[in-house]
Amino acid sequence: MQDSAKRLFDIVSSSVALVILAIPLLLIALWIRLDSPGPILFRQTRIGRHGRPFSIVKFRSMRHRNPQGIDQHAEPVVTTGHDPRITRAGRLLRATSLDELPQLWNILVGEMSVVGPRPVLPEQVEVVPDHLRQRFQVRPGLTGLAQVRGRRSLSWLDQLAADQEYVARHSLVMDLGLIVRTIGVLFTGSGVYGGEAQNWRAYRDTLKRSARPVSSSTKPSNHGPS
Repeated sequence: MQDSAKRLFDIVSSSVALVILAIPLLLIALWIRLDSPGPILFRQTRIGRHGRPFSIVKFRSMRHRNPQGIDQHAEPVVTTGHDPRITRAGRLLRATSLDELPQLWNILVGEMSVVGPRPVLPEQVEVVPDHLRQRFQVRPGLTGLAQVRGRRSLSWLDQLAADQEYVARHSLVMDLGLIVRTIGVLFTGSGVYGGEAQNWRAYRDTLKRSARPVSSSTKPSNHGPS
């Protein structure tokens, strides 16, 4: 029953937001087109509920490169808005999280939720410890508990722990509270970038150095149909 109510909230809120934000979305799209060569939207494979992959949609905020040529294991982490890979428009879009708005479509079609753990890359699944994999039992979200607690300023394990806490406690009331808190986070712009020592790649490298396997599987288990 709670899942049905959450899904209804997602459909209504994403539909209304897409209508209200239609003109701002078009203006952002035009800005991206004029600012740098490449597509307006950036699509990337992420892992959703029950470990199912889907294509996340964002406004492109970085200089266009062939996604097939990007090795996520070797790609340097973006730790500052002055990273040369980020476009002029992308600096503002990232600072305000406006680049995430196209994910309203992902929410509308049922791949994401307004609130939930942020969707991870396939490569990141390898470094999600077994005891923190309940995050895959719910749809990934546009915002979540980890986002209001510090976003990328949190360590990788702290982000996963916040996701786990959300899965254990989530309710519509909690979701509404997180949405309100997210608005405050967006105004401050805090946590957009994190340090290199705290990200998932640094955690992966630590595991390699200690030769400890993070998990018995590189894929989250499937707990049933969505």
